[in-house]
Amino acid sequence: MRDFPDKHLVLDDRVREVLRRLEHEDADERARGLPAEQRSRQVARTTGQFLFALVAPQTGCEVLEIGGSRGYSSVWLAAGVRHLGGRLLSFEHDPTKIEAWHRNVSAAGLADWAQLVEGDARETLPGIDDVFDVCFLDAEKGDYELYFGLARGKLEPGGVVVADNVLSHAETLGAYSSSRQADPSLESVTVPLDRGLELSVVLRQPLQ
Repeated sequence: MRDFPDKHLVLDDRVREVLRRLEHEDADERARGLPAEQRSRQVARTTGQFLFALVAPQTGCEVLEIGGSRGYSSVWLAAGVRHLGGRLLSFEHDPTKIEAWHRNVSAAGLADWAQLVEGDARETLPGIDDVFDVCFLDAEKGDYELYFGLARGKLEPGGVVVADNVLSHAETLGAYSSSRQADPSLESVTVPLDRGLELSVVLRQPLQ
């Protein structure tokens, strides 16, 4: 028997309540016109559902998240990997968001399935030796190429990188999508969901 609160519920009431609260907070911040750097900048709900659906069917799914913010997407991912015994490793550098991440993940009852690495992922990620099945990339848009390069070596063939905002920020991330789709070691496609997702499946290790 899997060890989580209700074996009949993959998304239990604690998870749903945290997700609802974070959605309301995000909507309120946007309505008040807060600058982007002061908002959670979390993914749309349907993107969260997509991420959950991507990881939940996988046994022992190991997920890397670059850009945890206050934990909204982290809760979706951690709830998914909890189902069949996986783990989420998330990275965040903003101190106020780090505190909120821990509070929200704990409130959702997912602390045993999610870990946060604090600090700049450009400095901390290279020191991680783990191998991951899925990488979710939702950080500073100008750094996507750098983060992809750091994450690429931690994914074996069959691994997937999901990058958010590739359509909403096409002027910045159009080149990212084009590079992934031109890479023969990947199979990559742009999914027009919400702000746009680039899904890149690793076919083989890149040539040295």
